[in-house]
Amino acid sequence: MSKYLEELNDVQRKAVTTITGPVMVIAGPGSGKTRVLTYRIAHMINSGVAPYSILALTFTNKAAKEMKIRIEKVVGDKARYVWAGTFHSIFARILRSEAEKIAYPSDFTIYDTDDSKSLVKTIIKELNLNKDNYNVNVIRNRISSAKSNLIPPKAYKENETLMMEDKLAKRPYFYKIYTEYIKRCKRAGAMDFDDLLYQFYYLLHLNPDQVLEKYQEKFQYLLVDEFQDTNFLQYAIIKKLINYKNSPKNICVVGDDAQSIYAFRGATIDNILDFEKDYKNLQTFKLEQNYRSTSHIVQAANQVILYNKKQLQKKIWSDKGTGQKIKLIKAVTDSEESKRVADLVLEQKTRNHLRNSDIAILYRTNSQSRSFEEALRRYNIPYKVYGGTSFYQRKEIKDFLSYLRAIINPLDEEALKRIINFPRRGIGKTTIDKISNYAAKSDIPIWIGFKDVALGPVARKNIDKFVSMMSAFANRANTATAYELAMYVAKQSGILDFYKKDTTIEGLNRLENLNALLDAIKDFVDDDEIIDDATMPEKTLAAYLQSIALYTDLDDSDENNLDKITLMTTHAAKGLEFPSVFVVGLEEDLFPSFMAKTEAHGIEEERRLFYVAITRAEEFLTLSFAKSRYSYGKIRYNNPSRFLDEIHQEHLDGTLTSSSNSFNNNSYNSPPGPSKLIGNFKVSQKKEAAININPKDFKPSSSHLIQTGQKVLHLRFGEGKIIAIDGKGDNRVATIQFPSIGQKRLMLKFAKLQIL
Repeated sequence: MSKYLEELNDVQRKAVTTITGPVMVIAGPGSGKTRVLTYRIAHMINSGVAPYSILALTFTNKAAKEMKIRIEKVVGDKARYVWAGTFHSIFARILRSEAEKIAYPSDFTIYDTDDSKSLVKTIIKELNLNKDNYNVNVIRNRISSAKSNLIPPKAYKENETLMMEDKLAKRPYFYKIYTEYIKRCKRAGAMDFDDLLYQFYYLLHLNPDQVLEKYQEKFQYLLVDEFQDTNFLQYAIIKKLINYKNSPKNICVVGDDAQSIYAFRGATIDNILDFEKDYKNLQTFKLEQNYRSTSHIVQAANQVILYNKKQLQKKIWSDKGTGQKIKLIKAVTDSEESKRVADLVLEQKTRNHLRNSDIAILYRTNSQSRSFEEALRRYNIPYKVYGGTSFYQRKEIKDFLSYLRAIINPLDEEALKRIINFPRRGIGKTTIDKISNYAAKSDIPIWIGFKDVALGPVARKNIDKFVSMMSAFANRANTATAYELAMYVAKQSGILDFYKKDTTIEGLNRLENLNALLDAIKDFVDDDEIIDDATMPEKTLAAYLQSIALYTDLDDSDENNLDKITLMTTHAAKGLEFPSVFVVGLEEDLFPSFMAKTEAHGIEEERRLFYVAITRAEEFLTLSFAKSRYSYGKIRYNNPSRFLDEIHQEHLDGTLTSSSNSFNNNSYNSPPGPSKLIGNFKVSQKKEAAININPKDFKPSSSHLIQTGQKVLHLRFGEGKIIAIDGKGDNRVATIQFPSIGQKRLMLKFAKLQIL
């Protein structure tokens, strides 16, 4: 047996060595998914499969790079010839070589989100549509959804259901925006991220003999990582590539339905749930041993996910030992929650010798990070907010890259509009609008419109100078390297001087970022890695621009090496792992989100998200929630998340919360059993039910009259005695001893207590 096969357990080995026919690998969290995928490719090569006939599709460039490194350790240089990359990067590479077949230039521009939104905004303005009814983000997302479901503008207009939806939403002319958007992208020689899939599908569909058959024969073996995250369009492309004549359908998909959390991006869990319907002779392997987490964490995750109806049944287990129980923190306010989390972070660092980088704080929405940042700053604990502004999204970087984009593709209207008067060269908004309107009416690119539009003498002179400068840049691109051209543009465009003159801290930072970009281009050019493998692009400026256009935060590995606590959303945490994880803000309408209640299967997706969050933890898992939280300037009173009630009490450790911080049972999806143990307090539903107070006789007293030592009546908990009051004004919190259930801490503003 080969050495690498000896490293695998029995199920992993079977999944690796079964290389023909359709295969599905259901990989639970921490079950060695990446190892199975990479060793499978290595085993295929060792078994005589040509590496260039293998296509492995991933969701991040980082995952593809790590995959090739691992394969290379087993099979050597042959790994370089495997086609491994993201859907977008692989398809973009093929599109560049086949672009003329769908009437695109080979050096087409890839529009990012900002470019796409800018174009939508322009079209809405030109069509004189109400910007409130036609929100830019909503329109852009609907265009993305239409493309992801293979609905072109003509089919969209003919679909009565879609048109009625738009009419009811007061956007009856969406189809016009969609039609014009497609047209303008084509005219600008540009594709957005969705187009890299959408246009690739139509490239295959419209050219069955020239293109489709070529790549069907080329890619004899297809592997898809994170298959549960694929959308309708991605799977449609996969099926086209694999379903060629007399094909043994050598396709292997790897994923976990329980970690399908990207429905908002168009991912459909049905792809993995229904995969066996498309491949009757499918062989399925379930990786159920978790090598990451201790037993308490794994069993809690199993208990939570069992509440979902739509799933592929599996039983995850761990032999890493029982481990510590899951800690629970119940706080009265969100500020108290963040303080207690920071306290526990310090304790874990001291008691368990954890580094900052061993710890992650996960929340449902980005806005929750503020209070945790403040708490960590108070303790001088370094942290990094994951998912902040990307280097390539900073204004100075986008401005300079727009120059390079326009040099490669002068039809790129969004790039031209961004740089035409930056740095200032006397071309005002009136002139730019005049050129844009002329180009739109004449149905020509702005670059052509520069030469033909009627302008005043001063405007004409400035435009001609701009056109002459850009033409000179384009000519130099024919002989200069990407770095030489970039340096020339930085100097001659005036951008370098512009930032050198700005001596503010912000200006110096922008100059530093610009120099960092130039260094990156130099590094790209000088990199001596071989360039003749399957997916490595040439060292051209166009290749560099494509590589950064497809860059994501998930590919940023440098900062991950810093010793900082990681703060991120639960969505961003997928695929990562940490010795200690805090999942915070576990309250109804926050996690699960209130939006989930309005969508079909919404709660099930939120539960999968919670499953992903808790399975990021290796040794220590802490769950926290706050009874009250500021929202839009007002205090909101919260019920604990239903997901907390789905974890059995034997896995919970409440030693960090006093008996006064007991958990209030909620009725959502309650598991069987008469009671729950949260903190050190057992809540008996029977005892609470025995309290019988007539609401008609109940008259709550004014909260400001309530004082320590008083006896009070609560509709739910009955008679009690106030033993302490904390806080001031509207934030006063009373600690009350109720004979029926023990101590409770209630915010007086909301408590509704009657003084006896």
